[in-house]
Amino acid sequence: MADPPSAGHPALDVDEAVFDAVEEIPPGRVSTYGAIGRLVGVGPRRVARALSQGGGAVPWYRVVRADGSMAEPVRVRQMELLAAEGVPVRNGKVVLAAVGWPG
Repeated sequence: MADPPSAGHPALDVDEAVFDAVEEIPPGRVSTYGAIGRLVGVGPRRVARALSQGGGAVPWYRVVRADGSMAEPVRVRQMELLAAEGVPVRNGKVVLAAVGWPG
């Protein structure tokens, strides 16, 4: 059997691991770059890079900064998408204590 296309390309393997973890975030819940990074064994900046470069097919908007804030380039759209799922936002930040994932 042939190796998958990402075999031998660690960056692609990490991206896929990030995408898989983000896919697990349930609607109405939110995770942080750091929490996703801990799940897949990378730092939060690596998670952000994976999502910014190819995370359009996963619910990228369910991942926020550790303080619940959102990156400026996508903030408005992210807030719209999270509001549609009933995610509480106060003063421009997600209330992570109420909807943080995992647990």
